[in-house]
Amino acid sequence: MTTTTPRTEVLEDPWQPPPPDPLPRRHPARTAAAVLCALLGSALLAGGAATTWSQYRADHRPLPPDAAYRAAASLWHTAPADALLPPVLEDREAGPGGASRTWTRLALAPDADCAAALPDDWRAALTATGCTRVLRATYTDSTRSSLITVGLVFTPADARTMDGLRGRLPAPPAYEYADSRRAAWTAGVVAEAPAVVYAVSAFADGRTMDAPVPAEEGARQGATGTVAEAGLGHEAKALAVRVERTLGALAAPPGTDPTARAAAARQPRQEPAR
Repeated sequence: MTTTTPRTEVLEDPWQPPPPDPLPRRHPARTAAAVLCALLGSALLAGGAATTWSQYRADHRPLPPDAAYRAAASLWHTAPADALLPPVLEDREAGPGGASRTWTRLALAPDADCAAALPDDWRAALTATGCTRVLRATYTDSTRSSLITVGLVFTPADARTMDGLRGRLPAPPAYEYADSRRAAWTAGVVAEAPAVVYAVSAFADGRTMDAPVPAEEGARQGATGTVAEAGLGHEAKALAVRVERTLGALAAPPGTDPTARAAAARQPRQEPAR
């Protein structure tokens, strides 16, 4: 008797992956909200760009002359000391006979109160203008035979009041050497800022002088005497002009060309025709 094993049919797997869900329908309110958000974002970006552009134009718009003049009163603490009183100054025609001159800074004083840096006669001369701060430095020439103190006196006054100082300033004080050694001096009002620039020169060998002479007198063509022959009038006058031009370039308001102003400050001073 033969026994036959019944055949078992292989059934197909009845599970089939479900068909994908149809894409959800976007609610009209959500669509409107998304469009509104996009519009608001674009508006904010546009507004920010407009504000940035307006600020840029404001920053680069030339200031009125009186506003630029007032702003320059703060240069004593907003500008670097090396910009106001550079470590090295040069003038190709500053010496006697148009000789080239180079000066190196020996000493730089911290900014000082006017009462501590200026003598009584200077404080009296500045009564009408007031006095905010004084910066000072002392230079020597390439031969180290002379010393020249340069000072910057900043005031809160307007241009009309500053004009009243012209021709009324006395001999300025020295710095890092005694006043008894002063040989030649000059002091003038800066056109672009409420400030005075002064300079006073001395012999580096320590000799004392009877009294300092005006630098214009010591630098006059044909002048004689120890101060004139040593060129100390030229030294004081030239350094005062160099620092005054540097300050004028720094006081240039936004919208002007600072490169051109700085280049002009580096040009040698042209003496008036005699």
